[in-house]
Amino acid sequence: MSGITPREAGSSQGYRGRNSTADRALDILLMFDDDQLVLPATEVAKHLGVARSTAYRYLQSLTSNGFLEESEGSGFRLGPRVLDLARLARKGVGLSDLARPVMRDLVERTGMPVLLTRRTGAAVVCLEREEASTALRLSYERGQVLSVNAGAAALALLAWAPEAELDTLLATPLPRYTDATHTEPGELRAHLAVIREQGYAVGRGELDPDVLGIGAPVFGESGTVTAAISLAALSHRVPDRDVPRYVKAVREAADDLSAQVTRMTVA
Repeated sequence: MSGITPREAGSSQGYRGRNSTADRALDILLMFDDDQLVLPATEVAKHLGVARSTAYRYLQSLTSNGFLEESEGSGFRLGPRVLDLARLARKGVGLSDLARPVMRDLVERTGMPVLLTRRTGAAVVCLEREEASTALRLSYERGQVLSVNAGAAALALLAWAPEAELDTLLATPLPRYTDATHTEPGELRAHLAVIREQGYAVGRGELDPDVLGIGAPVFGESGTVTAAISLAALSHRVPDRDVPRYVKAVREAADDLSAQVTRMTVA
């Protein structure tokens, strides 16, 4: 039997009869890649193992529905309907969906549990967490509200808060959890300025006396802070000389997620 493609050869029935057109349409769309932006009809016919007239019929069907468009006589390129579907796909991908692979990678790199948090007014909300195979287990649950003035995750978010919002937040008494918690407005403002300058937050014992936290902001398209990625470690296990290594890993994870969020927003 002539014209059998590898896809057909893997099945005794080849293309299923009632889905034949759909299967071949998908095969055509999957032929596009970075090195193949325009498809000549002859190449499509060869790939499908059909006559050129049959391939052209499939191509015309895709063109009439906006999935393809003719490229000045040289073949067919992806059409506006594909771009529209890509936009909808990106719109359906939430921040947590983008963050989870980045968080898992950070856990693998550092061996520390990782949090994804977002600030909502005077509250910091835990969106996601990834555990690690260490003695430390994060007690935060998804959806749990955290303090806005204590811990690296919260301070990495608060440092980029608009000045008017910061004024409002600091106008009310701030809770104290340990002796290291920043509660005095002037002192906290100075600390936040340092965090903005260096691009990350490091906290030892601000929320829990035994925990070291390192957090970095995740930026969106407009340069506003969308979320923060942070890791937590038992403080006595991370001497000061080792902190820069973990800071680097956290910042790289935050930069990676920032780039993904920006691309999704732009698209």
